[in-house]
Amino acid sequence: MKRMLIATALAAGLFAAGAAQAATALITGSNRGLGLEFAKQYAAAGWDVIATARNPAEAKELQAIAAKNKKVAVEKLDVTDLAGINALAAKYKGKPIDVIINNAGMLGDQPKQSLGKLDRDVFHQVMDTNVYGAWAVTEAFRDNLVASQQKKVIGLTSLMGSINAAGPGHTYYRASKAAMSMGLRALGSEMRKQGVVVGLLAPCVADTDMLKEIGYVGPLTITAEQAVAGMIKVIEGLTPETSRKPINCDGKPFEW
Repeated sequence: MKRMLIATALAAGLFAAGAAQAATALITGSNRGLGLEFAKQYAAAGWDVIATARNPAEAKELQAIAAKNKKVAVEKLDVTDLAGINALAAKYKGKPIDVIINNAGMLGDQPKQSLGKLDRDVFHQVMDTNVYGAWAVTEAFRDNLVASQQKKVIGLTSLMGSINAAGPGHTYYRASKAAMSMGLRALGSEMRKQGVVVGLLAPCVADTDMLKEIGYVGPLTITAEQAVAGMIKVIEGLTPETSRKPINCDGKPFEW
């Protein structure tokens, strides 16, 4: 029943948005978790989906979705590989992309992000993936974005990236989410005249593998499926005015 309700809601909003022409979503880090769920739900709503993963051959569930739906293209992409990003952008040159979901990310080795054990190599791994990766993908596909109808860039952020909610542990990850958010906003300001909207979304406290890796032991209020359904609804309604603050999957903004 829950899946039927989500599918119905998505179809009502998203098919209407792309009635004249199928909309397209580009999603990074689609092999698991929220990225995989974004691919599932956009595909179910009739969108063209460019779902990327570092190792597509190992992304069994994503490959299964693509095998059943010709509108889903699985592409190899490591967001730290600039040459690979540019090659994929060249492959899709001229194709409008309505929504870019910058989802790919990593936590990094937690002990090496702690006071007294700060490791520079881990810092660069986390920052290259979570920060520069999102910026580089957005830059490489900017012409596709501008050519589309919706023109939306999404950065998957987190309450852990909020300065107001700063706490101990995962120092690099926290810093990376704050930096990614500021950088996407800065890039978005350069594309504002072309109608581009940048949204920063968080998945609430959703049951994901990454949340387990963080070591979270509190209550899990929603599933990944519910979190993504909520974020897609937010994306659908994003405007320059409504995107001024980061927004949780329940539609409520939160302070940086």
